[in-house]
Amino acid sequence: MSIADAVAHLSPERWTKANRLLVRKALAEFAHERLVTPEELLTPEELLTSGEPAPSGEAGARYVVRSDDGLTSYRFTAVRRALDHWQVDADSITRTRGDAELPVEALDFFTELKSSLGLSDDVLPVYLEEISSTVSGICYKLGKPKTTSAELVRGGFQTIETGMTEGHPCFVANNGRLGFGIHEYLSYAPETASPVRLVWLAAHRSRAAFTAGAGIEYESFVREELGAATVDRFDAVLRERGLDPADYLLIPVHPWQWWNKLTVTFAAEIAREHLVCLGEGDDEYLAQQSIRTFFNRTHPEKHYVKTALSVLNMGFMRGLSAAYMEATPAINDWLARLVDNDPVLRSTGLTIIRERAAVGYRHLEYEAATDRRSPYRKMLAALWRESPVPTLREGESLATMASLIHVDHEGRSVAGALIEHSGLAPADWLRAYLQAYYTPLLHSFYAYDLVYMPHGENTILVLKDGVVQRAVYKDIAEEIAVMDPDAVLPPEVRRIRVEVPEDTKLLSIFTDVFDCFFRFLAAGLAAEGVLREDDFWRTVAEVTRAYQEANPALADRFRRYDLFAPEFALSCLNRLQLRDNRQMVDLADPSGALQLVGTLRNPVAGF
Repeated sequence: MSIADAVAHLSPERWTKANRLLVRKALAEFAHERLVTPEELLTPEELLTSGEPAPSGEAGARYVVRSDDGLTSYRFTAVRRALDHWQVDADSITRTRGDAELPVEALDFFTELKSSLGLSDDVLPVYLEEISSTVSGICYKLGKPKTTSAELVRGGFQTIETGMTEGHPCFVANNGRLGFGIHEYLSYAPETASPVRLVWLAAHRSRAAFTAGAGIEYESFVREELGAATVDRFDAVLRERGLDPADYLLIPVHPWQWWNKLTVTFAAEIAREHLVCLGEGDDEYLAQQSIRTFFNRTHPEKHYVKTALSVLNMGFMRGLSAAYMEATPAINDWLARLVDNDPVLRSTGLTIIRERAAVGYRHLEYEAATDRRSPYRKMLAALWRESPVPTLREGESLATMASLIHVDHEGRSVAGALIEHSGLAPADWLRAYLQAYYTPLLHSFYAYDLVYMPHGENTILVLKDGVVQRAVYKDIAEEIAVMDPDAVLPPEVRRIRVEVPEDTKLLSIFTDVFDCFFRFLAAGLAAEGVLREDDFWRTVAEVTRAYQEANPALADRFRRYDLFAPEFALSCLNRLQLRDNRQMVDLADPSGALQLVGTLRNPVAGF
């Protein structure tokens, strides 16, 4: 590839369209989070008689958002839906200053609304860089061959994973990946579907630790993952240097991390042969939507590998803590036992793909100089997560749940394509999906005070003939929490216990499920004409009631944490990132960072 070819996706036409799409999302999500308050210019009735087109052919209204100085106006048409969801028509957006019409440019938008958005002088330039990277990524995706949602569904698991275009539906700056240059973007971003070979290091056991789930032993595990020939080749590298392979543990490393961080930041460890570079492995991997997790393309039945990656993306440096890794397999085994032993969870078909083994390297000098939150403590660690592929039965396929809200160039969603393929009535298809994905979340909460981070990228759906058969939860050890302060947990699992105020506990459903996923799924199906919003939320209510009626022993809990309450607190994700885009949340105290602004009307309350 030539130097010029590396930026071939950044054409004027694509840049114009990508900026419009990004500003559309910003207007929608910032209005939802009440960072901006759109002023209605034309009511739905006035819009219908004005001759202006309404998005999706529905009764939208015309709105304006003004810049901090009041001189620049962003006018647009939008439909407002349940949960104060703003469905903004991207093509309707205009930007004017005085009598002059200006191009719709994302960087200008954030600069013009800097005070409204609470962007400090310190955060703004870094946030603008994240926005630039996100818009650039949209340009790349716009240049890919146009694939319909129906074609994606037929293409299979990794076709869907690498065919996604949006990323996290709530966060506006959701593909920052600060640290990647363009060559690295083209090599490692999931949408480029570029095969990757991992770099392998030998780490001296005096500074490294390997932990694993029950029944796993280091030597046999590594030989199964890498193959005997590769392990023998790596051992030979060590012996040629006069080193004993028994003194070392093998650690897989993201190539970017090796070239950009470890060769410099860990130079002393390499010079002292605490770390020895062994070269690349033989298997090819594909980056997943989470960017630092890899699916084994050569052997799909083998484990995913999750690596440390010191790039800034969506509010965090995406490192991995060696200290956190030590308890990871034990936490996964604990949850797997809980799921296996609970008849309600078993009846839903829920499974987890366990993080079966982990390895971490402790740089003692950096540890002495930093606190537990420092990115310098999170530069060299990895874990192996089970693949869901071996669990498939005849005729079943896999799809990341995030794909349900993917919309193709024709305005068709993956969820709509699956419903059409299934032949079921949309509400019946939805009910099967809810029983597989949503009912386990309800039961975990009410029976165990156990919550997940069940967003679309953390859930895999098992499908047959377009119908959801069961859900697979992943990213367990870093994301689950037990909110009961009196819960009796094994010593190695106690770190998942968190103290959460009583009045915010149910936000684990209201925010993480209703507002951050169902809001988009319901709105998309309604805009597509597949399923009315009322019918969507009525079905959610029915599945909730069915669960509660089947578990009368938990009636006191159902009353105490009322899913049918008239309203719930609006918890704002973009506000977290706009406030601090380097460390959005302290994972040891997630509720302490909540940005609560007013309330939302609960869409199931009326049912």
